[in-house]
Amino acid sequence: MRWINFLHLYQPANTDAYHVKEATEKSYLRLVRALEEHPEIKFTLNITGCLFLRFEELGYTDLIERLKKLLDKGQIEITGTAAYHGLLPLLPEEEIIAQIKENEDILRKYFGADFKPRGFFMPEMAYGVTAAKIIKQLGYEWIVLDEIAFNGKLNQVDFSKVYLDENSGLKIVFRSRAFSNSYIPDKLIDFFDGENLIITGTDAELYGLRHEDPTAELEKVLKVKSFSTELFSEFVAKAELVKAKPVACSWESNESDLRKNEPYILWWNKKNKIQIALWDFANFTQKVIADNKADDNYVWARWHLVRGLASCTFWWASGHDFTHNFGPNAWSPDDIERGLSEFIRAIRSLHDVTTRSTKIKAEKVYIKIKAMIWQQHWKNHWKK
Repeated sequence: MRWINFLHLYQPANTDAYHVKEATEKSYLRLVRALEEHPEIKFTLNITGCLFLRFEELGYTDLIERLKKLLDKGQIEITGTAAYHGLLPLLPEEEIIAQIKENEDILRKYFGADFKPRGFFMPEMAYGVTAAKIIKQLGYEWIVLDEIAFNGKLNQVDFSKVYLDENSGLKIVFRSRAFSNSYIPDKLIDFFDGENLIITGTDAELYGLRHEDPTAELEKVLKVKSFSTELFSEFVAKAELVKAKPVACSWESNESDLRKNEPYILWWNKKNKIQIALWDFANFTQKVIADNKADDNYVWARWHLVRGLASCTFWWASGHDFTHNFGPNAWSPDDIERGLSEFIRAIRSLHDVTTRSTKIKAEKVYIKIKAMIWQQHWKNHWKK
């Protein structure tokens, strides 16, 4: 059996420190330790640039050094991504490029001036043609997507093959949703015997933070000698290549959503008034900041903007129940408000006196959306 595993490490840039520490202590350190104890095991990792910055801020420099050693040994590879986990298909091209390039700068800071990933992780595996073309133009070779991206249906992919995206020229590795939506070590044991290929892609927080695994099934699996692992880039280099034309989707899309042309419904739902208001305000803020690039405080304005554009701002307003898949109920007024506050702070940061009327307009919108969030919380979510 071959297990090709992709792990996504991410915490929002503006989240409280204790959340980063909890994920690090329960999941990230566990995974690094497991790799160190099993030098034959290989995993492909995506670590967002903003998380690297939090590692340094919170004193986890030793963890960065341990990751670098695993990278040098060839046990891991690290992909490119958007530095602040923006949902790329819903962002302007200029913002997509800026976040990808900033992520590259952060990776070079920790792994050397010549470091350049070959693969790329689209946050939430949210595929869109424009974003994919930009990723290809910036020099990346392959992306990882959920299997539903193949043609909008599940159970259609031949996982032994790598697919060439006819839209962008990128190569695609599809993950198995059935395996990825389970606690994978519990499921692998039934597939050790035989010529099985299993490709998975999950949040790294699955291992410890979201699923406690008190019997250490992950560590038990890694001790088994009857299977092998390899990096995604190794798989891409040798697998048969066939053409595909993926559809817009995310790793949480279902067939019904795609039939209704709602590929990003968890972040942009035309029936979700709060999400629509958030995106209107986000787009307004982006335009204001773009129009004030010469402002003395432009850097600080963008510092807030990119944190607000994180996919979490909109995801927490979806109200979707993920408890069946080791996740939460995706409603959190505090987290929605956290992102909303970044947008108003971006506009407040601008120094030029000519932005006064824009600031007043923005404050009115901010107060209106904030009221919408909390009214919905008390009416529809509190104590229910």
